[in-house]
Amino acid sequence: MTKSTIKLLDVVALIVDLPKYNLWRGQVGTVVELLAGGAAFEIEFSDRHGRTYESIGLRPEQIMVLHFEPASPDSIPEMVTA
Repeated sequence: MTKSTIKLLDVVALIVDLPKYNLWRGQVGTVVELLAGGAAFEIEFSDRHGRTYESIGLRPEQIMVLHFEPASPDSIPEMVTA
């Protein structure tokens, strides 16, 4: 995943567990700030009522962007390795 694929206000999901913050793989958040020139992102995690329960800076390899529409037939999936 390249840093250019993640943008402000993207909906993302954790792909790692962060027990120190009580955040677990699969939890969904929103990109609210670009950090370090796009090398990291401030992700806000909110409950169903819109109340923020955690806001944390994460690296691109810790999150994945969620897509709500079909991918373009011209797009080529990118393999991410840990």
